[in-house]
Amino acid sequence: MNPAQAFIDARDFLFAHRTDYDTAYRDFKWPSLERFNWALDYFDPMARGNDAPALHIVNESGETILSFAQMSERSARVANHLRGLGVRRGERILLMLPNRVELWETMLAAMKLGAIVLPATTQLAPADLRERMTLGRVQHVIVDTGETQKFDGIDVPGLRIAVGGAQEAWLAYEAAYDASPSFATDGATNANDPYLLYFTSGTTSKPKLVAHTHQSYPVGHLSTMYWIGLQPGDVHWNISSPGWAKHAWSCFFAPWNAQACVFIYNFSRFDAARALDVLVKHEVTTLCAPPTVWRMLVQEPLASYEVKLREIVGAGEPLNPEVVERVQAAWGVPIRDGYGQTETTAQIANTPGQRLVPGSMGRPLPGYRVALLDPDGHPAEEGEIALALDPPPLGLMTGYADNPKATENAMRGGFYRTSDVAARGADGYFVYVGRADDVFKSSDYRLSPFELESVLIEHEAIAEAAVVPSPDPLRLSVPKAFVTLRHGYTIGPDLAKSVFAFSRERLAPYKRIRRLEFAELPKTISGKIRRVDLRRQEAARTQDGARGEFEFWEEDFPELRQTSKAD
Repeated sequence: MNPAQAFIDARDFLFAHRTDYDTAYRDFKWPSLERFNWALDYFDPMARGNDAPALHIVNESGETILSFAQMSERSARVANHLRGLGVRRGERILLMLPNRVELWETMLAAMKLGAIVLPATTQLAPADLRERMTLGRVQHVIVDTGETQKFDGIDVPGLRIAVGGAQEAWLAYEAAYDASPSFATDGATNANDPYLLYFTSGTTSKPKLVAHTHQSYPVGHLSTMYWIGLQPGDVHWNISSPGWAKHAWSCFFAPWNAQACVFIYNFSRFDAARALDVLVKHEVTTLCAPPTVWRMLVQEPLASYEVKLREIVGAGEPLNPEVVERVQAAWGVPIRDGYGQTETTAQIANTPGQRLVPGSMGRPLPGYRVALLDPDGHPAEEGEIALALDPPPLGLMTGYADNPKATENAMRGGFYRTSDVAARGADGYFVYVGRADDVFKSSDYRLSPFELESVLIEHEAIAEAAVVPSPDPLRLSVPKAFVTLRHGYTIGPDLAKSVFAFSRERLAPYKRIRRLEFAELPKTISGKIRRVDLRRQEAARTQDGARGEFEFWEEDFPELRQTSKAD
């Protein structure tokens, strides 16, 4: 039997129950695979003679459309070329490319070879690359020609291949197109053989190296396909940068699992109005974007754009209810939030056709059994999100590469621990609370930064916010907000007073923002806010009583205060 048939049967089951969550969740079974190579066993047979568009890349200077059949042939040429240069099964390739065709070709080609890919963002600096080359034990690099200088002085044991033009001391990628279009494998691929090594985004600690196999992401992303609601023939746009796991989620595996077209628009600089024009012109049917993008989009007159969107989702960080409401009002299509990690595929989500609970990230996806655990490891209605490991879900990593201590800690007690905290309602829907390290106490109340931030960004002047504990002699700590402003607003006491008043109107007394600082927010390379840096900064600064240059406290405005025990 075709090794891919069990995979295809599982996918077709999810297609058949696309809007029937109860049946899909109850009856879905991960396929049992021993030998499986997604590129050879699924993609190539599906692509044979298939002229439907697989990849559509639009640049500001032109566009490229390639069919499934073309992608199959081109990746075979690349695989043959790399093998001819000496790349062998199990060897590690650092892949650092922007959104260009060669990225998709190489992902497929490496899979066919049995080589291991370490995707990397082009935003990395030379010091980052040196660390990742060492930590990842990289043998070969395939890099955009505009980034090759970052490797000066870095030891590359194997091949240096430049994409997009010849470079001194680098091989030209384009020579691959002269190789044979017929690829013959040199051996079977075990489903549990390593295929991807992803660095985590490092919001609370140094990045770790997440190990995925030939089934954990290729097959595991059936859950992501189900969340997005992808169907054959869809035009799917995932606004995401290469080098991060979300790019593989929704620019590679989930859409091609569904035989949908991956659509890419390469901005020189993101422009919300331009993005909306692109949605309309190219008749995008499904869209995934991070909260930062959604917050920019809702500042445009959405209702004036006649989009063809059937499904829209948000990922990366939880979406604020105000953004969801504004998009729904304009387009009549809900943004469906979802949750997952580099270590997994989509775990929890609002799925097509189901009731949406404002502020909720949904219910466990087919194939995932989710528990909430208190600090002692006991079941709770609010606690750390954990995945049962008896057996583990197919979309879970095998562990942190070369880091058994971190793996053992994450997989302890029969569960994979996510380090994220959520609450579960009586209806079974989960609400995100925050990173375990971000939740803090104030006057003995547990506070979720995300909840407070969601309120703050409803203020007309605030573009982004991050809430952390600020040490306080009476309350242990009080909520302090670091905020960045939208265009057209000026930092000053009047605006600070407005934000404090806004907080008082919308938050319970124990949750109110007590301190406020206008500042740029520290972020990871992938764009996620590093609250851990703000917490450290705040703890260090308050030891000597110093304030930030643009910091205000609620007590600076006595006219706001009301006589109450809570104050």
